[in-house]
Amino acid sequence: MSWGIELWDQFDNLEKHTQWGIDILEKYIKFVKERTEIELSYAKQLRNLAKKYQPKKNSKEEEEYRYTACKAFLSTLNEMNDYAGQHEVISENMTSHITVELARYVQELKQERKSYFHDGRKAQQHIEICWKQLESSKRRFERDCKEADRAQQYFEKMDADINVTKADVEKARQQAQVRHQMAEDSRADYSSILQKFNHEQHEYYHTHIPNIFQKIQEMEERRILRIGESMKTYAEVDRQVIPIIGKCLDEIVKAAESIDQKNDSQLVIEAYKSGFEPPGDIEFEDYTQPMKRTVSDNSLSNSRGEGKPELKFGGKSKGKLWPFIKKNKLMSLLTSPHQPPPPPPASALPTAVPNGPQSPKQQKEPLSHRFNEFMTSKPKIHCFRSLKRGGAAPEDFSNLPPEQRRKKLQQKVDELNKEIQKEMDQRDAITKMKDVYLKNPQMGDPASLDHKLTEVSQNIDKLRLEAQKFEAWLAEVEGRLPARSDQARRQSGMYEAQNPTTVNNCAQDRESPDGSYTEEQSQESEVKVLATDFDDEFDDEEPLPAIGTCKALYTFEGQNEGTISVVEGETLYVIEEDKGDGWTRIRRNEEEGYVPTSYVEVYLDKNAKGAKTYI
Repeated sequence: MSWGIELWDQFDNLEKHTQWGIDILEKYIKFVKERTEIELSYAKQLRNLAKKYQPKKNSKEEEEYRYTACKAFLSTLNEMNDYAGQHEVISENMTSHITVELARYVQELKQERKSYFHDGRKAQQHIEICWKQLESSKRRFERDCKEADRAQQYFEKMDADINVTKADVEKARQQAQVRHQMAEDSRADYSSILQKFNHEQHEYYHTHIPNIFQKIQEMEERRILRIGESMKTYAEVDRQVIPIIGKCLDEIVKAAESIDQKNDSQLVIEAYKSGFEPPGDIEFEDYTQPMKRTVSDNSLSNSRGEGKPELKFGGKSKGKLWPFIKKNKLMSLLTSPHQPPPPPPASALPTAVPNGPQSPKQQKEPLSHRFNEFMTSKPKIHCFRSLKRGGAAPEDFSNLPPEQRRKKLQQKVDELNKEIQKEMDQRDAITKMKDVYLKNPQMGDPASLDHKLTEVSQNIDKLRLEAQKFEAWLAEVEGRLPARSDQARRQSGMYEAQNPTTVNNCAQDRESPDGSYTEEQSQESEVKVLATDFDDEFDDEEPLPAIGTCKALYTFEGQNEGTISVVEGETLYVIEEDKGDGWTRIRRNEEEGYVPTSYVEVYLDKNAKGAKTYI
């Protein structure tokens, strides 16, 4: 099978076919190039994805990665980086082993093809020239023969004519001989050119063209073989990274299997354990005796004389509740209605307007809003003075629960010990350098290191004092040193609350629990006045004592903040009389709030603390 034999007359078609082969090769190069671009784009997107979900340094999110599930996710992100790297390897190998190599080969192939077809066209031109020479000699031979034949006929005609002179006849004979000689010369030339043409034609069709076409065939076969090898390389480049990609996937599976739910649960305990004891049992508070005396005797003397001990709640013996269970008490202190109470209904019948015109919607005071957030978001803070401007926590972390405080103190002690060790290593290095300078003065002046050595020693002393301070606080938390009692803490808070200078400074540095600064001086003064009460409220949660009883004359629906709903005829305890604003503070079991004074009939105990009038 040879193109030179089988396709001897298909020069133009072979030229088109070989050009098509080169176009196919260039199309494959373009395909591989686009594949490399896709691999690079995919790798870039994978890296950006992994980077997007990486924890930010020095952030709360970074602390969350101590959990095994988060560590596994972090390992997955790292493996995705390696996974992306393998796609970059695919792109690089395809570019170097296929795209670049094939592009160079295509250029060589084009030059080789151009050379072969140039030789073929040259052979065609040569054979065409030989053919033209043959045709020219043939036509010349044919023309000379015709001219000789006409000259012969003219001579014969002149020789037969008796009227023609002998000279004319001789001239015609000579002309005929010349034409015959020219015809013979043309014949010899034609024969020579014909032999030469036949030889050239034989060489062209049996030697030159077969050789050229055979080289073109070999060139085309090499192109086909090369594109096949490139396709194998294309597959091998992918196959080479499959084991590494498999390792990446295996590491992801390994990371997933390393997740330890029990360990994560323990970390949650360590992160959020407060160290407080659960609240104790609540003592039973008997309210039946005062009510029985009030209803049966209808005498205030009995209720005043006998009910007084019963109206005292729990007192100091009451078990402390933690976290805060009752918030109405503090909120009622801070959010008592300051708007005028609604007038009593025109009729005492239940069908009358039950609540009259409701009290205006009370705007929530900024201070009460801050105390409300304080009680719902903070654990237990003994005094508002522990809040600092700018949200900075106390140096001894006293604003944290015991367990969290212990962890923070331990962490601080470890950090200080590391810094001390670092400074000591630096001191040792300076000391050694000073010894070297003493032994070899040409290397440096030993006195130049004294200042640095003194500075490092001072830093070590400061760090040691700081570490001792935190170790003392840590020992206090861990029980190695006696902690301040609640009573001493309360007394300290009361002293500071009664000291105008101290409280004023505290108020200026105070920050609201949500991290915003207090801006109104009136709010700061309220905190200053109520600081002692709040200390005791937070420590003991002792309810206010009842100073009498009351009977609801009308039904009142307490829809506003600080108010309480009552039903007509209901008997309740009075814990704070009307201060002149038209509101009376009452209690029903554990619930406290304000009702309009005109809606109830109040029976105050004259002997009770804070009672002024008797109705």
